[in-house]
Amino acid sequence: MVALPLQQPSYLLALLKADGVNKHLFQRCHDLSKVIEDYSPKELHLIFPWLMESMFGTQDGTIAGWNMRYLQGRMNPTDYTAVVEFLDPSGPMMKLVYKLQAEDYKYEFPVSYLPGPVKASIQEGVLPDFPLYHNKLQFPLSGLSSLSLSLNPFEYYLFNFAMHLTAPRNCPLGQLFSTSDSAYFVVVDRYLKYFLPIEGSVPPSPFLNACGAVSPPTPRAQSVPFTSYGGPHTSLLKRHISHQPSVNTDPAAQEIWRSETLLQIFIEMWLHHYSLELYQKMQSPHVKPGPQEPFTPTEEHVLMVRLLVKHLHWFSNSIKHEQALPSPSTHSHTGSPLEEFKRAVISCFFQQKLYVFLQQCFNHWPLDASFRAVLETWLSYLQPWRYAIEKPLCMIEPVDRSVPDRWAPFVQENLLMFTKLFQGFLNRALRTDLVSPKNALMVYRVAKVYSQPNLADMIKEAERQFMEPDPMHHPRQHRVYASPGFGSSFLSSWHSPIADTTFRVKSHVYNLEGQDCVYKQMFGPDVRNLVLKLAQLIAQAKQTAKSISDHTAEQSTGHSLMSLLGLSTYDFNASAYGGSDLDDLGPDEIRKTDEYLERSLEYLCQVFKLSTPHLSSLATNVGAASDEDGRHQLPDCIQGATGLTLTQLGRYQLINGLRRFDIEYQGDPELQPIRSYESSLLVRLLFQISTAINLRFATEMETVCQRESMMGKLARYYLTYPGRCRKIKSSPVMCRSFQLQPAHPRLSLRFLASYRTLFSLFLSMVIGATLNLNPLASFLLILVLWFLYGITRALCMDRTRPHQA
Repeated sequence: MVALPLQQPSYLLALLKADGVNKHLFQRCHDLSKVIEDYSPKELHLIFPWLMESMFGTQDGTIAGWNMRYLQGRMNPTDYTAVVEFLDPSGPMMKLVYKLQAEDYKYEFPVSYLPGPVKASIQEGVLPDFPLYHNKLQFPLSGLSSLSLSLNPFEYYLFNFAMHLTAPRNCPLGQLFSTSDSAYFVVVDRYLKYFLPIEGSVPPSPFLNACGAVSPPTPRAQSVPFTSYGGPHTSLLKRHISHQPSVNTDPAAQEIWRSETLLQIFIEMWLHHYSLELYQKMQSPHVKPGPQEPFTPTEEHVLMVRLLVKHLHWFSNSIKHEQALPSPSTHSHTGSPLEEFKRAVISCFFQQKLYVFLQQCFNHWPLDASFRAVLETWLSYLQPWRYAIEKPLCMIEPVDRSVPDRWAPFVQENLLMFTKLFQGFLNRALRTDLVSPKNALMVYRVAKVYSQPNLADMIKEAERQFMEPDPMHHPRQHRVYASPGFGSSFLSSWHSPIADTTFRVKSHVYNLEGQDCVYKQMFGPDVRNLVLKLAQLIAQAKQTAKSISDHTAEQSTGHSLMSLLGLSTYDFNASAYGGSDLDDLGPDEIRKTDEYLERSLEYLCQVFKLSTPHLSSLATNVGAASDEDGRHQLPDCIQGATGLTLTQLGRYQLINGLRRFDIEYQGDPELQPIRSYESSLLVRLLFQISTAINLRFATEMETVCQRESMMGKLARYYLTYPGRCRKIKSSPVMCRSFQLQPAHPRLSLRFLASYRTLFSLFLSMVIGATLNLNPLASFLLILVLWFLYGITRALCMDRTRPHQA
């Protein structure tokens, strides 16, 4: 890139815009690095908003930017490496941010780009009780519809960076995409490790000497104290946006302002898409369901949230052990600001928004395998002990899977995460096809997590504490179950941790579910009935998987020499699994499904103390529910006064093709629609020939079929004989017997129109030619073998089966 005149910043912007069209991405990163190094903050200030838009695109997706979410190292290593190094915490982009930060520049970020609940609250004139928005709202003359936030460069950069994940983007066609391999995912991971360090403190800006002192943001307000871990916030008054909090300097908070700002922005932009107030209204039995909030997260979005969950567990668990559980009676600011931040980060910043986010995903995510991303995010949050610093970093799982007792406070403060979301998972699992290995794996993962020794006891104890009546307390101590508030910093005056665990559990539940919520116990009778239904569904899925395995084995080994020669009979109604996705299940998938379901049943029995005799009778009932051929189960039904009646589960199974009734063709077999494996010309020609023969020899064929001699048996085998009656399940409430047509014996030649039969005959002729047999001899040999096969079947079978095409 040629040297640019320093006195023409407008020319600099025009040239950078031209480079964005004509140059590759890695070249643009190199040129931008030189510009950031050579130009002053005053000149860089003019290009900063344009740079944000060109990198991260727009909120509506009209400008894709660099499309970092789909930039893969294995597909485009040059651009990938250039972008990751450019956005690194110690890279040129952060150097630009710190240079502008030192000059105290401000940039406007439209309120319309914020998540829906925040935008709606601000436009209604209510200031969100979150320090990120305090003293930042700008009031234009046009009114509240065009409000914006006045942000410092660090905040402005992170808002645009976080918005890139939720803005609509299109994946390049024909590209195999992996979220964990994208440039955006890698940069997010680097930011979390740098600004929320597990070991040591947050590094100072590496550009202090070059840029001067980097000033922290405008000091935050302290009028609304930020409650520390476990402390209640008693201020419930909503604040109008015209009364933004006054500003007081908190020197301790400035030490980690970058860490606090980054986490707040990520949580707001990625999780705060659902309103807690609206969620609580929906939980009330007196409120009718209203319109749902329109935001729908993607699988990539959820995986990014899971990355945040895992890192926050590592971050909060890295607190020094002697400071992890302070004494309820005494506490002072003996720890560093970063240690205090670690103690407060889960409960005060993260828990509430993550809970509402997961609830919406559980209720509205499609019933397919992509739910695995949501499931693993939830399970990662439930197991902070997996991310404890003292845990040995080895791939082999320790023998002792017990959850240590010191995690009991975490279970108490996250009771709904363990119980309410588990009930939501049960409702989803009861509506999925557990024969699918991916669905069976999800049930296995949840059952395995909850089966960890001591975890169920912790949940039971927390539920017992919640169900206890509120003890009497001093009249002046007005006990309000309120959510933790957000003030200038978590470093505000420390409130003593709540010694009353009963109050702590109730505070958690009522904060998230509302004061008038009706709590359903995880180990109560209602949830136990759901678990029993799931156990029955697991038993059904095991039976179905076994039937599929047996059916596949029969198909693979049941082809005899006659079948190879095309002389076996066809049954047009024999495909018990036609039109189902289960045809693709191979032996390995069926084995995995059976293993997952077997272990899931064992784990559920451990958690809910299900008795072995009860499960044995359950398996017996499930086995008896299979149909006569054992190929699949009927939809779930109950016996009523008029016969079988579909249950709600049965309707779901029927609609989604998971189970079905036997519906067979009941007309003339010769008049069935021409199949894809048949020659239409031969079907019509052979039908005319067979019809002429049947009309000419009808009396003779009927006479022969009525004989009890060997000739009669052969005639009944080779001809379509009406001497049988099939039982057809025509509906869930009645079963009738139909006399299949035709009424008289007749010859059917339609099987000769099958491409398989024609190919087998051609192959037989080729084999005969290799054995020096002429075509006529080969044809006669085939007829002799066919005749001998018919004699064998007629002699060995007690009940003859009519020949069908």
